[in-house]
Amino acid sequence: MSAEARLKQLGIVLPELMVPVANYLPYRIAGNILYLAGQGPRENGKILLGKVGTEVSIEEGYRRARLTGLGMLSAIKAALSTLDRVDFIVKLLGMVNAPPDFKDQPKVINGCSDLFVEVFGDAGRHARSAVGMGSLPNGMSVEIEAIIAIKP
Repeated sequence: MSAEARLKQLGIVLPELMVPVANYLPYRIAGNILYLAGQGPRENGKILLGKVGTEVSIEEGYRRARLTGLGMLSAIKAALSTLDRVDFIVKLLGMVNAPPDFKDQPKVINGCSDLFVEVFGDAGRHARSAVGMGSLPNGMSVEIEAIIAIKP
């Protein structure tokens, strides 16, 4: 089943592409590689803020990583016109705004990883880093960037 068909089957509606607020691009294609700029969780047009592990639960952090993944899917679609041009997800870098003693970054970033496997199947499985940060831009809870292989 194609990624676009899976998206419909799952009843997922993608949000509008995030407009950069600084001097960068939401994505860049180099050869057969698509690089996505870091994105954070948005809901109803607002960036979701707060430290995971103190102000935000792990479960809510997971949901926010999933929301971030939905925004990333919008960027992929904007870059490639269709999700069906994705060959596979190469790597994610997931950053979690958390206190120094927080140790569950992987549980949070699984929100995005699980979404990508739901949409792309085995092609959505990827290498990944999930790290803690003392802060993220504007105080957002999660930021994720990705590297994606494009079908020839």
